[in-house]
Order: sequence, then structure tokens, then C-alpha cells
Amino acid sequence: MTTRTALEPVDPLLVEALEQIGAAVGARATDRLAAAHDASHYLLTPRAVVTARTADDVAAVFRTARSQGVPVAFRSGGTSLSGQAGSDGVLIDTRHHFRGIEVLDDGARVRVQPGATVRATNMRLVRRAHKLGPDPASEIACTIGGVVANNSSGMSCGTHANTYRTLESAVLVLPSGTVVDTGAPDAGERLRAAEPRLVEGLERIRDRVRQNPASVATLRRLHAIKNTMGYGLNSFLDFDEPVKILEHLVIGSEGTLAFVAEATFRTVPILPQVSTGLLVFSSLADATAALPALVAAGFATIELLDAASLRVAQRDPEAPAELRALSVDSHAALLVEFQEATPAALAAREEAAAELLVGLPLSSAAALSSDAVIRAQLWHIRKGLFTTVAEARPSGTNALLEDIAVPVERLGETCERLIELFDKHGYEESVIFGHAKDGNIHFLINERFDDAANLARYEAFTEEMIDLVLSRGGTLKAEHGTGRIMAPFVNRQYGDELYDVMWQVKRLIDPEGLLNPGVLLPEDPRGYTRDLKTAPTVESEVDRCVECGYCEPACPSKNVTLTPRQRIVLRREMERAREAGDEALAKTLEKEYGYDGIDTCAVDGMCQIACPVRINTGDLVRRLRAENQNALAQGGWNLAAKHWESVSGMGGAALSFAGRLPAALPILATRAGRAILGSDTVPLYTADLPGGGSRRALVADPDAEAVYFSSCTTTMFGPVGGDGVAQSFLRLCERAGVRVATPDDLPSLCCGTPWKSKGLSKGYAEMRARVGASLLRATDGGRLPVVCDASSCTEGLVPMAKEHGIRVIDAVAFVDERILPHLPAGQKVASVTVHPTCSSVHLGIVDALTRVAGAAADEVVVPDDWGCCGFAGDRGMLHPELTASATAAEAADVAAAGSAVHASLNRTCELGMTRATGHEYRHILQLLDDATA
Repeated sequence: MTTRTALEPVDPLLVEALEQIGAAVGARATDRLAAAHDASHYLLTPRAVVTARTADDVAAVFRTARSQGVPVAFRSGGTSLSGQAGSDGVLIDTRHHFRGIEVLDDGARVRVQPGATVRATNMRLVRRAHKLGPDPASEIACTIGGVVANNSSGMSCGTHANTYRTLESAVLVLPSGTVVDTGAPDAGERLRAAEPRLVEGLERIRDRVRQNPASVATLRRLHAIKNTMGYGLNSFLDFDEPVKILEHLVIGSEGTLAFVAEATFRTVPILPQVSTGLLVFSSLADATAALPALVAAGFATIELLDAASLRVAQRDPEAPAELRALSVDSHAALLVEFQEATPAALAAREEAAAELLVGLPLSSAAALSSDAVIRAQLWHIRKGLFTTVAEARPSGTNALLEDIAVPVERLGETCERLIELFDKHGYEESVIFGHAKDGNIHFLINERFDDAANLARYEAFTEEMIDLVLSRGGTLKAEHGTGRIMAPFVNRQYGDELYDVMWQVKRLIDPEGLLNPGVLLPEDPRGYTRDLKTAPTVESEVDRCVECGYCEPACPSKNVTLTPRQRIVLRREMERAREAGDEALAKTLEKEYGYDGIDTCAVDGMCQIACPVRINTGDLVRRLRAENQNALAQGGWNLAAKHWESVSGMGGAALSFAGRLPAALPILATRAGRAILGSDTVPLYTADLPGGGSRRALVADPDAEAVYFSSCTTTMFGPVGGDGVAQSFLRLCERAGVRVATPDDLPSLCCGTPWKSKGLSKGYAEMRARVGASLLRATDGGRLPVVCDASSCTEGLVPMAKEHGIRVIDAVAFVDERILPHLPAGQKVASVTVHPTCSSVHLGIVDALTRVAGAAADEVVVPDDWGCCGFAGDRGMLHPELTASATAAEAADVAAAGSAVHASLNRTCELGMTRATGHEYRHILQLLDDATA
């Protein structure tokens, strides 16, 4: 076993050569160590990270790396589990700039760049009732580059709609620098002219494979099931033309043959009619014995859960009551689902399967349901298995999720024997689940690699697992790619002849071994035990992280500094450096983390929604900010909490005063203050900021049915296009005959978010106590609900009020529920683009936002690329680069939509989106007020 205890120094000649390309080059300790981590249990630290912008940049990196004798690898989503997305050479980041998505032929095809996620691609396709064939569980974060590189499949696509079967063409950058568009009409001729040796070599290998009956038989057998082990040599059987052979060899090649700059897919239609059920059997043998009949019945998905999985699923509070009540012994279950185009087709499937289901040896009667809630519950427990086991793993261990496939008829015995291996080697809490319809299962074990005895156990288990799978005619990698973990065993699966063919392919296309050495084909027979990741115990938020990367697409700072995963892994790297006695590295990382990790985090919590183990990295950052706050700041902000009416009023007055001056003066003044006190202390004034607002009005009504808590942002920031959301809300209530009152000390109250987000614990405690006491009086001890008109403030008030048993509801949700049905018909605007906020997602009111918008506009547009704007209270004024980066993609969508008006439901987010798009954003209730006036 080898582990890294110190960071190798940067080669200045390499960095200088890479910088000549013109793309961004990251060579700081933070850049390199943040990129060293992906979802696998391997850890290789790159010498430099290049953020390529174009295919030409990639070709230039190839040339430079070759001249420097340094290998190259690619990183996009970083969700791969087998170690294929890391490098100790040059790592090319293809996530930042390669995100183009172009829907073709009304959704029948789609052209995508490698940095676009599967989810983002499917969001464009869903309007045309289509989707990508590959449906990996990591679709929220995995990117098209990885989908092609790993020949991704998933729960329902089997082998008929995986990447290999649905890729139509690709733009490839070969190690030589040649760019090949395989979709061009004359692609074959161009390839032959540019790379004659390559074409002739592919033809020779094609003939060699086809003329060997044993090779043909082996390839047909292994590719009849899901198989991502080694190169896809079935390309030599399925295609005649060298350009198509090359195209399909690249699929599943894990970045060892070429860079995929663009891929065009044939899509599959969405089948909207579904019927789902959980079939519980008394034994694993009974469950797997039922598979042939269930497959024949036409189920689109058949997911296996073994007894350990069922016990884990029972811990989930969302599990169905029947499952929670089951006394699990040696049971197993199959989660089955029909998917059809029409209700009639679905009914026919269910009717045809009824007799089969009655005859199965089930522990309880089969029940298929089309109810969306029941379906969501069943899929939640299936998809939550990894979450539950990984979250509960001991600190310091890594969660290893592996996958294999065997012929369906051998699945039962393979699973039984695998469970015996878990017991033999002491792997507790190990679960088996997966795509039983395809004979493809996943299993999860927890292991720590900082102990020689544990490593020996892992090696012994691996050897026995390999013997088990290969003796059953299976493949050691079904979906996750060969990577580093299974590269030493490719020969054992394929035999000497086909193994030699694979090496011949590698040397033909990449003769200098430039691309991703050690991946897919081994350079070291024990390579799978080298460069293993260890997980030092740090803190609760960090220790739970499995480094999957699901959080990254939602993070507003992902393109300007760090992602949540990177914030966490850098905390691990600091601890690792301290344990190794490398204080210099630890201090360097801590210094760089101040801006990258802490200052530019929006603490918006969107990472928690995507995280499978529910980590809110914002909580970590808030805690670190609190630890870094000095007594002067704590005391000053505590004083501000006691006199908030005056402080908030002065803030608004200052903005109004600044607005009357030439913009250059307050800009220069704030820049000077930032230079002296720091950019994280003094906000930057910009000409697009509004003047101040007005004191929040008090409303008294003994017959009120709700308490109105207007946000203090209406005092600090003046309104746009009217007299503001507070007056609009009160007018809407009056039109609907709904009576509200305010707390009697409202101008002195705040939701506490400014203190909480900055880690100002004393001031937050002061404001929390003041708000709690006030709301108890105003709500008559919690009898009335509290309505707030800014989504982030609503979110901030919820925990304050909850401890007193008081319900808080956002004004948009209140209007949706209580006001809309009683409003008079009005004059709608033609169209509105709305910006949901991170708080509206946490509160679950995005649908309410679109319904309220629909009452005010004929067309409602929610941008595909919307996300947290990064304004985050005053964070967008402290660090404008955060908001600029966070909103760039959404701003492009807004421009393309060309809506008549623009709206959101939070004042500071409206400021951020106004700055980003050049369009004035108002609160959606102001728009509704105008429409129903």
C-alpha cells in the first residue's frame, strides 16, 4: 500500500508551458488537492489542473504534456467509482466550459458536450417527451463525458439503450491532436487521410478478431450482459468501417484513447404511464427464480434488494408501513415497474401479469400501484440504500460500491455465495441490490486502507469475489468501468488473446501511453492496492461525506472557487497534512481556504438537497465563520441586534444618500474601506443598487387570521416598479377579504439570517430571543400562522418559530392557498420569467411560485439553468464575482426567453438577478397586485 503524506512540489517549467495555451492553469496546493478527490477510493494528486475551453485547448495540452513527458487524464463530474478520473500528471477539467446542449429533430436526437450533466440534458428533452437511453443513478451530477467514457447504462436501459447502442456520432480529439468528427459524411475518408497508420491498424485488428472463433464467442457471451470491463472489442464485430470502430472503441475506454469533445445521441421516448410494486419473497432463491417470468411479463425495471438491504430500508421513516412491519429473516424483494405509453397499454400489461403475480411464492400479496406517492416511496427506499449504509459507516472508512453482472439464471447462487464472502471476511452491514433484470448487482462494503490487516482482508476478498464471478460466466464490471480497481484482472476475464488485442488497440491509438496510464489496462499487477484514499477523522460534516460529487452542480461557487465536495476534502487534506507533520502545507491550505472555502460560500444549502447523506456544507462554513469571528465583531453585531430598527433604517438611508451622489464617489469610498478592513467586511457599492426603503408599517387587527412579518430588506432596499411587496401583499389580502396584523415591534425584528450566515452567534441568539417573544404575543401563543414576504427570511424564521410551536408560511404559499381563489379576474401580462430561490426549494414552494405567476401572466418561464444566485444577503455585495459566476448560465436562458417581465420572491435575489440580466426583477406578489388591481 502507498499513501501520500506530502504534496510534491510544482514543476515551474510544466506550469509555464501549460499557461502558454491560454487556458486557466491551477497549480496551488488548493487547486491540486481539491482535484485529487473523486467518488472513487483512489487518490492521485495532479501536478497541474488545466481548465480547457475548446477541443483545440485539449489538443494543445496533449502536445505540451507529451513534450514534458507527463501523462494526461480528464475530469468532469468526478462521479466515477473505479479510479478512472484521477491522475498524478496533468488533469484536464472539462466541466467548466463544455456544457453545450442542442436538441435535434424535435427530441429524437441530442448533441451534447462532455461537461453537461445527464439531468440537464434530460431537462431539455423532457419537453419533447424524450430522454437519454443511459439512466445512471448519478444523473444529477454525472456528465456526458463520463457517460461515454464508461459506457453508462442504468436501471431500465439494459444493454439495448446504453451508450454503446444509442451514440450516433462523436467529435474526438486523438492523442496525436487530430480532431475527428465521426458524424461527418466523409468522416472515413478524412480519418484515413489524417491517420493512415491508425486506419490500417484498426483494419488488421478487426480481421484478427473476426478470424478467431474463440474470440468471437467470448465477446458475444460477455456483451450479451452488461459489461464495461476492458475495451469494447465487440466494436470489431459490430462495425466494418474503421471510423465507426474507433468511435465505439472510445465508448467505455475511460479516457485512455481519446477526448470526447461532443457526442450526438439517439434518444428514447418517455413512457409516462407507470405501475410500481414491491414483491417480497421469503428467500433470495425464490426472488431470483422468479426473474425469467417477470422479465417475460415485460417489466421495464426489476430491482433486487437482499435481506440486509430490506433491514436497512426499514430504518427509513418514508418506508411503507408493510415493509416496516416485516420481520426480515432471509427475505428478498424485487421492486418492479411497468412503463408504457398509454393507459390502455399499461392496463393490458397489468392484466396479463395478474395471474403470474398471484402464483409467485410471496410473503404478502402483490400490489401494483400507479399512485405517484407510493411510487416515490418505493423508489426512495431503493435509491436510499447507499445513503443509509454509507452515512452509518465508521469514521475513517471508505464506502466501496462495486458492481458485477452474471447471466440471470446464475444470479441467485452468485448472491448467496457473495453473502457468504461478506461473512467470511467480516464485512458487516454489507448490502446487495441492483438491476436483477440484467443480472447486474451492486454491493457495498466499508473498508479503511490505513491498516495493513484491513488491506490484506480486502485483497483476499477481492480474489475470492473474482473467482466467484468468473466461474459463473460473469463480468467483473457491469456499469462502473474497469478503472484502476479491476485493471489487473482484465486478462483473467478475457484470456491472453483478447487481452493482447486490447494492448494492441491502446498502442495503436495512444502509442506513447499519454492518456490515463494505469486505467483499464494495468501497468502494475498490484496497482489496485496503490494510491488508496484514507479518510482521517475531522468533524461531523466532513466525516460523513462519501465524496460522490452529487452536490457540485447546484453550488453557486462551483465555477469561481470551490464546490461543497472540495470544501470538505480540503478539510481532510488539512488534517492529513497535520498528521504527517507537514505544517507548511497545512498553513498554506488554511490560508487559501479563507477566500476559496469560506468567503465565497453562499451557505444556501442547495448542496444538502442533492447530497445522498444530507450534508449541508453551509453549516460547516457557518461554524468556521463563527470560530473565526473576533470579539469586536461579535459585540458590534450583538449591539446591532438590540437596536435593529435604527441599524436597518440607517442602512437604507445610507443607500439613498449614496444614490444621490455621483456613483464614482460611493464606489471609491467602499473600495477604500475594503482595502483597509477587507473585502469580506465592507460591501462594494455599485450603481445598480437601489435607494433605501421605508420603515415597516404596523397593522393592528384583533380579528386577524394571520400575522404578517414583512422582511427588513424592504427597509434597507427600496422597491422597483411600485411601492413594494409589503403594500402589494396587504392590498391582495384586502381584495380577498383576508385580515392580517403585524407584530407590534416589527421594525426592530429580523429573521436572524445576517447573523447566522456570518457565524455571529451572540447577535443571532439575541435576535432569536426577541423574535420568539414577539411572535408568541402576536400569534396568541401560536394560534395564528406567521406570513413572511421574503423566502430566505421565511426559511430563517422557521426554526425560530418552531421551538415555540408557531407555524411560518411564505407569503407566496399563503397567497397560493388562501388568496388566489378569492381574487377578482384581472389583466395578465404576456409572459414572466421567474427566478425560484434556494429558500423556495428548501421550503417546497416552487410550485406555488409558478401557480401565482400563472395567475399574473399568460406564460411562465422557469429557466432550465436556474440556480442559487449567490447574492446570499450581502454576499453578492461583498464578493460580486460570486453572483456573476452563479448567474451566468441562467442569465443566458433569461435573455433567450425574452419575457415581458421578470420576478422572484426574495428582495436580495431580485437585486442579484437584476444585476445579472439587466432586467428589473420584482417580487411576484407585486406582479399579481398589478394584474388584479
